[in-house]
Amino acid sequence: MPPSLGADLKIDSAMTLNQVRVGCDVRIRVLSGPGCDRLRDLGFCEQLQVRKLAGGRNLICSVCGTRMAISRELAEQVLVGPVG
Repeated sequence: MPPSLGADLKIDSAMTLNQVRVGCDVRIRVLSGPGCDRLRDLGFCEQLQVRKLAGGRNLICSVCGTRMAISRELAEQVLVGPVG
């Protein structure tokens, strides 16, 4: 069973990628803000499943078998929800 996303995450709620616990799998719901077009160009887009591997100054995520680092500021513009 995957780790919990957050204490009170409901099936219809969303949170930012910053708020997700390390090791959790989530699905991207919305990319909204400056810089998100560049994320889409790199293949980091809506409906994609992502695993947060590390937090800190930059977040490291696994996307389609590739590790990608994004800034905390950019991760704040990525809304995610539970997989499933």
